Amino acid sequence: MGTVIFSDVHADAEALSLVAAYIRGPSFPIYFGPVDTLVNLGDLLHRGNCPETTLEIIHDLARGFRLVSVMGNHDHAFLNGVPVSGSDGMSAYRHEQLRGSPLLDIFSEMPMEWVNRSMLFVHGGPLDLGTQTLRLKCWQRLSHTAGDSFTGYHYTAPMAFDALEKRGLFFMVCGHQHTHICCRKTMDGIREHLIRFERDKDAVVPVGETEVARIPLDIPTLFRIGGCHGDRPEFAYADDTTFTYIRLTRGTRHSSSI
Repeated sequence: MGTVIFSDVHADAEALSLVAAYIRGPSFPIYFGPVDTLVNLGDLLHRGNCPETTLEIIHDLARGFRLVSVMGNHDHAFLNGVPVSGSDGMSAYRHEQLRGSPLLDIFSEMPMEWVNRSMLFVHGGPLDLGTQTLRLKCWQRLSHTAGDSFTGYHYTAPMAFDALEKRGLFFMVCGHQHTHICCRKTMDGIREHLIRFERDKDAVVPVGETEVARIPLDIPTLFRIGGCHGDRPEFAYADDTTFTYIRLTRGTRHSSSI
């Protein structure tokens, strides 16, 4: 059995709906494997204009799959009244209409991270840095240099691997920064692994086409997946041996601002 992972939907219900239809379709388990768990890495809210429909889709997915969610920084900001950039007037208005909605129950006691066997799932980063907002795990950002920032604490790949090793973990999956990256801890040191997406001509997607990139789960690795929004929503599938980046490409449409 395997796990589907997605992050940074940002109230783009259309993109999430496409991914949901794809993983529910008959071709997905044939080409990737059966799904027993969905992991939402956070940032369901802000920036996009369809937060209510996005949360309705999430609740619907939870009825068909085991759903695990961790807190994203934009979710945290919305719930705690922290001002953040990126949402236009319509997005801000529609999010405010959600206040008091039972759809927000999904965020009740939502954790900052989830561990499954040797893999850590988190929105931003793995460091325990206290309770200051920008140092929380949902605000941390993978970077080349470490230190505090107005966007959240920046950590490096060596710092992440050290944190994982202290906990007996080998892999970390995060989102937050809307761009995919893969860092591998080899015998020669930590190296960024070039992710090469290839078109999957056999996979059937409701609209457009599918591109994939497969990485073996054979050495300690940091996986950051791109955002599940816009015209090329990304997500991932992981089983016991392989981590697969998946990107859906579809026709041009008017997407929510990111």
